[in-house]
Amino acid sequence: MTRVFSGIQPTGHLTLGNYLGAMRRWAEVDQHRADSLFCVVDLHALTVDHDPARVRRLSRQTATLLLASGLDPEVCTVFLQSHVDEHTRLSYLLECVAADGEVRRMIQYKEKAAKERQRGGSVRLSLLTYPVLMAADILAYGTDEVPVGEDQAQHVELARDLAARFNQRYGHTFVVPRSTLPQVAARVMNLQDPTRKMGKSEDSGAGVVYLLDEPDVVRKKVLRAVTDSGREVVYDRAERPGVANLLDILAACTGGNPESLADVYDSYGSLKKDTAEAVVEVLRPVQARHRELCADPVYVEGVLRDGAEKARALARPTVDTAYRAIGLLPPVAEPSLSAAR
Repeated sequence: MTRVFSGIQPTGHLTLGNYLGAMRRWAEVDQHRADSLFCVVDLHALTVDHDPARVRRLSRQTATLLLASGLDPEVCTVFLQSHVDEHTRLSYLLECVAADGEVRRMIQYKEKAAKERQRGGSVRLSLLTYPVLMAADILAYGTDEVPVGEDQAQHVELARDLAARFNQRYGHTFVVPRSTLPQVAARVMNLQDPTRKMGKSEDSGAGVVYLLDEPDVVRKKVLRAVTDSGREVVYDRAERPGVANLLDILAACTGGNPESLADVYDSYGSLKKDTAEAVVEVLRPVQARHRELCADPVYVEGVLRDGAEKARALARPTVDTAYRAIGLLPPVAEPSLSAAR
């Protein structure tokens, strides 16, 4: 059976872009067609300056929203990255295989490092090496497919390169994974700047619809979305990015086609109104289920505990094999009590 792995960072409140671009597909498609693991990659949240209490809070919230979006722990595995030691065990081995130059070429490292320097902050070593940890996240489970957005495809390519290189040098150990891109709404753009992705780490939330925004807040943000010059509703990402973003969101929420939907509207106002209502309706069941789960924290804790135990059992044989293959001695077993006698 195909194995799927994907993760999401608890670096901010989850957004409509996270849901339409990834989480909904995980719940509706991936968990049912494959042996799927979905991970809150909390260790990745430590690569930049952070508040420890906020990371803990967002890690729990992210896991709860994954369940609220429809992930079923009876069907898939949901867990926290830091609860499974095999991720960091394998990461160091892969650092011994990765080259400095190929890691420094990662686009996200360049962008985030430049932003940190502009703010006068220091760049942590973990920001450079976290794509190797991401590769470990993937390779530890014998992953076949990694459903990701376009901005993460380069990291999956690194995982592929490291797997192939390790296999060539030390013997076949890892499955070489492939990335899969969602067909619709792969990237939901910021409502105030439709040339940028709707990111959960934004300093200002004016252009970002968060999954837990109240309906009136959602409506206000969508109705205030930046559009384009002119009045004609046309789907053209290059020339009309604001309108195209609204059409993409409406299409993703209603199951329509953005080009066809453009023919239905003769004004930006009516498009914004219908898009706002469609977003409110898509988020309504997620928010309702989130409230139920928050009222039962013991259930969520149990899901994460059981998920980590299952993930650990899946990852350990592969990681132990990698340790032996690269030249490390296995630990010496403690003598049994009967043998000692």
